[in-house]
Amino acid sequence: MAHDSWQQRERGQAGDGVTARPSQRALDRQQLRHLLDGVVAVSADLDTRTVLHRIVEAATDLVGARYGALGVLDESGKIIDLITSGVADQQPCAGMGLPQGHGLLHTMVDDRESLRVDDVAAHPRSVGFPRGHPVMRTLLGVPLMVRDTVYGDLYVADKKDGTPFDDDDEGLLTVLASAAGVSLENARLYEHLKHAAEHFQRRMLPILSDLTPLQAAARYEPASELPRLGGDWYDAMVLPDGATCVVVGDVTGHDVEAAPLMGQIRNMLRAIALDRCGPPGLVVSRLDRALTMFADPPTATLVLGRIERGPGEGGQYTFGWSNAGHLPPLLVGADGSTRYLAPARHGIPVGIEASVPRFSHEHPLAPGSTLLLFTDGLVERRDQDIDTGLDDLAEQAARLATAPLEELCDALISRSRQVFDDDVAVLALRTPSDGPAR
Repeated sequence: MAHDSWQQRERGQAGDGVTARPSQRALDRQQLRHLLDGVVAVSADLDTRTVLHRIVEAATDLVGARYGALGVLDESGKIIDLITSGVADQQPCAGMGLPQGHGLLHTMVDDRESLRVDDVAAHPRSVGFPRGHPVMRTLLGVPLMVRDTVYGDLYVADKKDGTPFDDDDEGLLTVLASAAGVSLENARLYEHLKHAAEHFQRRMLPILSDLTPLQAAARYEPASELPRLGGDWYDAMVLPDGATCVVVGDVTGHDVEAAPLMGQIRNMLRAIALDRCGPPGLVVSRLDRALTMFADPPTATLVLGRIERGPGEGGQYTFGWSNAGHLPPLLVGADGSTRYLAPARHGIPVGIEASVPRFSHEHPLAPGSTLLLFTDGLVERRDQDIDTGLDDLAEQAARLATAPLEELCDALISRSRQVFDDDVAVLALRTPSDGPAR
């Protein structure tokens, strides 16, 4: 009996060991999954704040902590954002304010080392908690660093089982902090690149000169995603014969080469228009021939227009134009009526075939009417037909038929909620009204 009991006891112990090992392996797999979730989030197609929130959640799950947070620093070292997990108020900065860059939490940023505290209240750099903040006893934090640059800090507090944080917890948190640091560095580099590209593009566009008695306004907005360099442009100038030349165009392509090509075409067209005043179709034909000097001629769509006033005090304004594969101009009457100027003879983009004939068209401009020239980024959306975008544009322009042009342009740009699949150029011109100028 004793022998049987001993065997049963041995089998029970062996059985316990067998069950314990899979349980431990399951725990390890669960930890590994949390770790991978945080690391993989960095390469996912998500906004930076969502990525960081996932990393904080992965950190708290990974070490079994009740609370977690990630502080984001700007380039001066000031905390500009705080992402939390386990705190009832997920936006503590709204009621408590962001950490002020001193005290216990900033120690890891100052020292650029991890921080492990078993009694927060007893730490010499502890300054207590703001009103409404949960009281925390233990803390583990690591700085977010990439190549000696500190981007923030990641920290967790109070393990659910009541034990202090150990070396294993610190090692796991350090891995997640590395992933978070890479995400923040990428976001900062991305913003720098966007700003540099936009600044370069805007420097290549003209500042509108005084076109009196015509009113004029223009806007340019880059695409919302990189590459923000594009080929859209606008231009307007008074010609030697007194007419006003206007143009909006779009160079084919949306890469780094599109912007300098746009500058070349814009300058060539300006020189031709100033040198050879004539019908718009003739000017565009000369541009076609000039582009043949390129071994691989750039192509672009554009509308080139000429606004001039008839003889006499009350002479009527006329808009003459040539369209090279571009969206038609929108004419908005002072009464809110709208019409797209789209004659049957529509030319192909410039730079394709210089021998193709160009056509000139004319349409009267009533007093107080507004002419809108724009590129396709204003009306094209991936999820809708372009005709829908054109209809929406005409409806909004009609509602703002007599609004100041600056206000009109701002409204047309903001209608897209500042998200553009392509860059956008808008040029608005208005003829004098019968009454006082607005």
